[in-house]
Amino acid sequence: MSLFSNPFDANSRLACGCGRHASQADHERATQSATEAAAALARQGAAQLRASHDDTTSNAVDQAVMRALFPQDALRRRFLRAVGSSTAMAAIASIFPLAAAREAFAQSTGPLEKQKLKVGFIPITCATPIIMAHPMGFYAKQGLDVEVVKTAGWALIRDKAMSGEYDAAHMLSPMPLAISMGVGASRAVPWTMPAVENINGQAITLSMKHKDRRDPKDWKGFKFAVPFDFSMHNYLLRYYLAEHGLDPDTDVQIRSVPPPEMVANLRADNIDGFLAPDPVNQRAVYDGVGFIHTLSKAIWDGHPCCAFSASKEFVTAMPNTYQALLKSIIEATAYARDAAHRKEIASVIAAPNYLNQPVTVVEQVLTGTYADGLGKVLTDPNRIDFDPMPWQSFAVWILTQMKRWGQVKGDIDYQKVAADVFLATDAVRLMREAGLTPPAESAKTFSVMGKPFDPAQPEAYLASFKIRRT
Repeated sequence: MSLFSNPFDANSRLACGCGRHASQADHERATQSATEAAAALARQGAAQLRASHDDTTSNAVDQAVMRALFPQDALRRRFLRAVGSSTAMAAIASIFPLAAAREAFAQSTGPLEKQKLKVGFIPITCATPIIMAHPMGFYAKQGLDVEVVKTAGWALIRDKAMSGEYDAAHMLSPMPLAISMGVGASRAVPWTMPAVENINGQAITLSMKHKDRRDPKDWKGFKFAVPFDFSMHNYLLRYYLAEHGLDPDTDVQIRSVPPPEMVANLRADNIDGFLAPDPVNQRAVYDGVGFIHTLSKAIWDGHPCCAFSASKEFVTAMPNTYQALLKSIIEATAYARDAAHRKEIASVIAAPNYLNQPVTVVEQVLTGTYADGLGKVLTDPNRIDFDPMPWQSFAVWILTQMKRWGQVKGDIDYQKVAADVFLATDAVRLMREAGLTPPAESAKTFSVMGKPFDPAQPEAYLASFKIRRT
């Protein structure tokens, strides 16, 4: 039953503030029960909560209008019985913009439940929107006092976020899925990914000693680094190797190395190469220890990389703060998407408390005009881009790769997990407010190394790979 009675129903009474109780005293006595019911509803899932919230706020607007027009409830009911609810609604809408009022009320938020927040990040260009939102005022614009905390590695980011030390965090796109399923963590915790931070923005970089070994079929015995087991870097590297006939578990070694330590390991000859986020690849070129073999966009153009993430508890317990935080990041993402802003952003986020990199390194990544380490200067404006849409088909593809390499066993409800974690509805609404053009759907098809992926057929896609653990 709706929290609000229908103000256009001649048989309903609007005797209390919410229209549900016979008197205001009854309304007040029911407050605690209503609060508990709302909390239970929140636990049923963000989608159900949003739908209920939309209905409730629309009713609230309608009741306010009808109360103003008919201070005496008996007069309202006589009017409705005389003309009917449809005619009444049309007549009132002709003199008062009900639809616009409903939308405005739905988009408004109450006071922030928490103003001071901690958001963890890894110092890589994938975190650009999360980082730049601090010095460039996007958080402050929403009334938030956010401390962005540089963190050494992904396991630490995960642990601090799960413990509540961080209110939200920069994560690799697969991490919220893994956390929600309890894979690679001590327990399963419902987690969300309401926005992608960047698309593309990775590369395979090899040691200079391998500049004449460009054919992956010659890489047997190589030692590679990726940032984390649950990362696009790991899945894309495995995909790339397998498509060239190498088994990533037997023909090469793949180890997890925090991004800030990768160049040092390449210099020390501990690894032969890595598939890493930027600016790690460009820093290896800058230091003369490596060359860029291929950009990750050549494997899958438009692939997700990193993401803004938060626990489902944070999303439901602090809806106003969550919305303000997400809006800050999506507006920063929209700003970063404009190529005209990239040099400005590079100069801001290269600072020691953020990326701690030479400005020229960050600028080469963000602008897409860069040295490849083999004597060429290349230009690719889409080397990295920023698109916050958390396509649920991205999640389904990630889940197929988690299962392909044995990280997840048994049956997976691909669509449910994707919908629960990748919160496309929230992103679409705020993308529109930020001046971006959101898609009409939450899933799409795409190709990885020329192989089409249909998110509606994940098991068939998984079975099509010759090299796999399942």
